[in-house]
Amino acid sequence: MKEWSHIVVIGASAGGHQALQQLISALPEDYAPPVFVVLHIGAHEIHLPNMLQQGSKLPIRYAEDNERVTPGVVLMAPPDHHLLLHDGVTRLSRAPKENFSRPAIDPLFRTAAFAHRENVIGVVLTGNLDDGTIGLQAIKACGGIAIVQDPSTAVAPDMPRSALSHVDVDYCLPVDAIPAKLVQLIQEFPTPRVANAIPSWIPLESKMNLTNDSSMEELDQIGHQSKLTCPECNGVLWEVNNPSKLRYRCHTGHSFTGESLDFAQNVAYEEAIWFAIRALHEKQRLLKRLADSAREGHRENSAKDYEESASQAAQHAAVLQKMVSKRLSA
Repeated sequence: MKEWSHIVVIGASAGGHQALQQLISALPEDYAPPVFVVLHIGAHEIHLPNMLQQGSKLPIRYAEDNERVTPGVVLMAPPDHHLLLHDGVTRLSRAPKENFSRPAIDPLFRTAAFAHRENVIGVVLTGNLDDGTIGLQAIKACGGIAIVQDPSTAVAPDMPRSALSHVDVDYCLPVDAIPAKLVQLIQEFPTPRVANAIPSWIPLESKMNLTNDSSMEELDQIGHQSKLTCPECNGVLWEVNNPSKLRYRCHTGHSFTGESLDFAQNVAYEEAIWFAIRALHEKQRLLKRLADSAREGHRENSAKDYEESASQAAQHAAVLQKMVSKRLSA
């Protein structure tokens, strides 16, 4: 059996299938470190391991719950499950989404960092928004190594850019250069940078991921109640104490960075406006029909009132439509 002392965790989103195929297929057959992968696939079964297996020299499959970590194997988060690491085994969880994703990258990175400390190599690839940044911070805080895809080579550069902006990244490389670096790091691994003091949020949030349970008292230890509500469950959000990256958690387990929360609020804002526009259009049609009915009954004054109200509804809808169109084109 291959001997291993380090593990590799990889996270990707939009454009990630191609990036993962390029990266994994270039790893040699004797590559010993276990490799764990999260791609934002949601609940959809797309037979990703079979797709990535083509050209790969390493076996690739979905992780199973409670299996021992095995060298030289690529394990992927299955649909609609977070992939976690604890005490030498994999754990699968249908805990609440993080950054609106399940599977999400941060839970894997965070639990890997706490379980394996300086022996973790974290890789953030192409993707939208910023999942993976907090997890990469945890890996660095625990003494591990951070690798980020060069944003200029990414289909979706947001995730790499976020990681570069908020993490002391060790290597920023195009995808085709990452496999050689992963091999080199195992062959010539630098002196471990063991963390003297691990931030309290890492073990506490790792526990929350693994137990799918968090209390308000525990959240008080790593943050404070904000005046915002969770877009997933409408509970109170705690702002986590992290000066380098604004983020939030609710006591049911949902977690968001400031950017992902802003994205959700933008979506809710636009949906609310489109709902109001549809309601105004329907009101306009009803008022016109009432005007016609009034005129048929020879109630001319009422017909004029209905027509005026219909005109106002149309004007209000036009104003709202202009607002949302301007926002979308910004």
